[in-house]
This record gives sequence, structure tokens and C-alpha cells, in this order.
Amino acid sequence: MVEFALVVPILLVVVFGVIQFGVVYKDYVTLTDATRVGARKAAVSRHEANPVGAAVTAVRNSATGLDQSQLAVAVGSSWQHGADVTVTASYPYEIDLLGLVVAAGQLESTTTERVE
Repeated sequence: MVEFALVVPILLVVVFGVIQFGVVYKDYVTLTDATRVGARKAAVSRHEANPVGAAVTAVRNSATGLDQSQLAVAVGSSWQHGADVTVTASYPYEIDLLGLVVAAGQLESTTTERVE
């Protein structure tokens, strides 16, 4: 009983840490996939009236599991055939264990494609 009482708090902290890391990793994978979708949309949208808006909309539609109010998206290109288009998105993260913030910052993903 005494050994169990001593080990359980440590085990719970480790388990909650693994869960928090999993949530942050899921957010990172979602963010990376969303920038890929946005870059692909931007690469084929140079003849649209607003290619930047189309790319940002594609990123936001693809990042369904993230809080849209905290998702920041930037698109940059000259929109000439063969030029690069870069889509960058960032999203805040926070890892807290038992009410204490252990780590916090910004997840960031950038994808570059060639304009078609």
C-alpha cells in the first residue's frame, strides 16, 4: 500500500504528460497538413481574383480541429508562373501538468510550392 501511494503520483504525472504531448503533436500534424492544403490551393489559384484569400480559406477549412480565432495564416508570392508560393501558419500551444504550465509557445509550419 505504501509503495503504491508513493508511485501513483509519479505515474499519473507521466501519463498526463504523455497525453498533453499527444494533444500538441496532433495539433502540429493538423497544422502541417493544413499548410500543405493551402499551398496546393495557392499554387493552382493564380488566375483567381483573390488567390491569397483562397489559400487562407483552404488552410482554415483544413484545420478543423484547431481554434480558428488563434490560427494565424500568411501567404506570400509574386504569383508569376513558376514562382514559389509560401504558406505559413502558426498556432499557440501550452503543456500543463496538474495546473502548472510546463511549456508554452507557438507551433509553426511552412510549406512552399511552385505556382502553376
